Amino acid sequence: MAKVEQYRQIIQDLLLGYSEIKASNEEVEAEVIFDRERDRYQVVHAGWSNKRRVYGCILHLDIKNEKIWIQHDGTEGGIANELISRGIPKKDIVLAFHSPFKRQFTEFAVG
Repeated sequence: MAKVEQYRQIIQDLLLGYSEIKASNEEVEAEVIFDRERDRYQVVHAGWSNKRRVYGCILHLDIKNEKIWIQHDGTEGGIANELISRGIPKKDIVLAFHSPFKRQFTEFAVG
């Protein structure tokens, strides 16, 4: 369980950092959503830009079976790289946005 607690903290720290990034000309808020009970974590943009509604998930990560599942990654550099730089091994990261068939060809966990 210590590993899962460490993963929770790393995910929350990273997502809080992403929530602080804001475009200067937009009234779009980056909301962090942490469901610690079910281990689901998201950053969502919500607001207005040029009289248009903006809403969308930027990041969605889950923890399942002591692995971090990246459900959606809308970042430029890739959240997996940031997780690795924080000490999380590739064998504990699942690129869930790839089909199970394609995952076997990556350096990351299949599931």
